[in-house]
Amino acid sequence: MTKQNHSTRKILLNTLTAAVLLSLPTAVSSQTEVHKYIPGVTAEGVTYYLPKTAICVKLTMKRQTAYPGDFKDYASRYLRLQNVQQQETTQWTLEEVSIMPYGVPDTSKVFSIPLRRKTVAPLLGLTDDGILTAINTEGEAAPMPEALPAPQKTTTKKNSRDFMTEEILYAGNQSKMAELSAAEIYDIRESRSALAKGQADNMPKDGAQLKLMIDQLNEQEEALMQLFRGWTENETRTAQIIYVPTKETQKEILARFSDELGLVDKNNLAGEPIWIDITDKKTIPAEQDNGKAKKTDAEAVRYTVPSQVNVKIYTRSKTLAEITTPMGQFGRTEVLSSELLNKRPTTKATFNPVTGGLKKLTDQTGGM
Repeated sequence: MTKQNHSTRKILLNTLTAAVLLSLPTAVSSQTEVHKYIPGVTAEGVTYYLPKTAICVKLTMKRQTAYPGDFKDYASRYLRLQNVQQQETTQWTLEEVSIMPYGVPDTSKVFSIPLRRKTVAPLLGLTDDGILTAINTEGEAAPMPEALPAPQKTTTKKNSRDFMTEEILYAGNQSKMAELSAAEIYDIRESRSALAKGQADNMPKDGAQLKLMIDQLNEQEEALMQLFRGWTENETRTAQIIYVPTKETQKEILARFSDELGLVDKNNLAGEPIWIDITDKKTIPAEQDNGKAKKTDAEAVRYTVPSQVNVKIYTRSKTLAEITTPMGQFGRTEVLSSELLNKRPTTKATFNPVTGGLKKLTDQTGGM
């Protein structure tokens, strides 16, 4: 058996029970039968599901937290800085929203191909969770939500004490430390200005050394300025919401988002609502009545004719994401004649693991 994550696995019915089949006659004349799966009743065989289409809503969010500096109360007095950070504040923003459809087993549409004597045994492709993807050929890899990336954090914070002079560190109180730190900032600016004008007592020998000296002065100034102005920390975080549509819906609350708390549960009124609309476009063709009796359960492999469905995610002020995609649960279950498998055992069929739709059907002559 070949098995891959989120892909397909092959099941050859007549190799699963080799010990039994070795005793069978060479000629095979009976048909492959497919039955509705009934736990405890259905005979031994291979059970498969048709999928229903779920959606993974991925939300990328950014948090910016601003922290006040230790000398915030002296920023105006010593450096003439206005509107500096006075207390810790957090601001969340919703940067991006995307929608990815994928298939999950529909437990109301589970069928079994029993292992019977004198039965042509097709090669079935199943996903890891049992969704039918192929008959007598390779199935399509099944898309699945990816693992969430770890939060990414960046900060502007510097260790300001590393840039304080001995006089600043041994000052008797915070006011004096702020005054001496401001004086050091002014000295740094004067030194940088002298270097830029070529008037410093010890001018560097070349441009690279000049740049290095100016960069060091900039770093010193920034570290000391943070004591007055404050500093920030940024974090990018990704979340996923799994939603399985079962019916059309308008303005259903999917989640809530707060500027202060970020993504919160849909029942948490601290956040503004994020809504979802599910609209069935009703694109499946009407069933054709050709006068023939409908095939019985024992005569067909099942697949889905999906309907196009519009998914819209939005807030009060804007649309966050919108797609139109086929969904199996809004479609119709159809049958694939067992004659295709029994009379032409080289017939190949592939199915969409997201919608259950028939993608391709070919016979031994090359196409149908």
